[in-house]
Amino acid sequence: MFIISTRNFPPDIGGMQNLMGGLANALINHGPVKVFAEKSENFEKYDNTLKVEIERFGGVKLLRKYRKANRVVEFIKNNQNIRSIFFDHWKSAEKINSDIIKNIPTFCLIHAKEINHPKGSLLNKRVLNSINKIKYVISNSNFTKNLALQIGISEQKVHVIHPGCNNPIKFEKNFQNKAEEIYKDSFPKIITVARLDKRKNHQNIFMCIRNLKEKFPKIKYVSIGDGEEKNNLISLIKELKIEKQIVFLSKADEKLKCALIKNSNLFLMPSIIFKKSVEGFGISFIEAASYGVASIGGKDGGAKDAIINEKTGLICDGNDINSIYKNIIKFFENENYKKYGENALSFSENFNWNKIVKKYLNLI
Repeated sequence: MFIISTRNFPPDIGGMQNLMGGLANALINHGPVKVFAEKSENFEKYDNTLKVEIERFGGVKLLRKYRKANRVVEFIKNNQNIRSIFFDHWKSAEKINSDIIKNIPTFCLIHAKEINHPKGSLLNKRVLNSINKIKYVISNSNFTKNLALQIGISEQKVHVIHPGCNNPIKFEKNFQNKAEEIYKDSFPKIITVARLDKRKNHQNIFMCIRNLKEKFPKIKYVSIGDGEEKNNLISLIKELKIEKQIVFLSKADEKLKCALIKNSNLFLMPSIIFKKSVEGFGISFIEAASYGVASIGGKDGGAKDAIINEKTGLICDGNDINSIYKNIIKFFENENYKKYGENALSFSENFNWNKIVKKYLNLI
């Protein structure tokens, strides 16, 4: 049996949620899976669709953490056939007694920003104390691996296994029609699916859209996501007078999201480092690639593992609006976007969960 203890799990939306949900569904093909996860909106309906066994925890955050850890320990004590345990975050392993798991292959996934604390700080010491219990530390990119080594995690523990990507979701004709209605006859069709925070860099994207509309009068940009920067970004759109070029969707049905990605020409996410927050990988680039849509990502963080520059997309300097602009122009000149899209589709097959999960199993 495989155990997963996670703070992030569907139906909550996000990269880490998709990662842990995908891992659980991939492992079920190799044995029973027990998931310990947080309660979230509509979780009962979602859980009924799963083949894995899932136990949810709610209530006050601090108490919930202890209750879940105690329940995981209790489950381990009462079951002798546990093949391995997966933790989505160092905090998920923090309250687990090391003696309980010392003879079990354990994994802790690291993503970048959650370990990005100054060496010697209190949070850094907590990270290291938690991860010292773990046999295998799984980094989502080479960038995150290097960050892990810099903060004091042993190189012998760290293995790079990229997040997996499920097969493209099939959607009904009505979602295709809705996507076509949103884009109409626009070109280029550009999309970002990301939380609205400083790191995702929507503000610089909007500045580029303002300049690009002179060259591409029918340009359309779709943003799917919500976050603390929403009001600031709405104000910026009005200030730049690009209301006709921008479609803001705080939330979108999963199938509509996929239809919008598939019908786009470019997935754009030129992420930057903001304070301690950094993009560890960018599974969204691979999801877009699985629909034959290439990407432009930022040089800061792990996007270079998800985008092969000048083959499956382009890497730019997200802090430099001119760099973003020039790379978008390059992306579309001579219809490069079609070649990049074909290459991205082929590249995305390397991230199929059936292939990725075997890398975990080989370590076990």
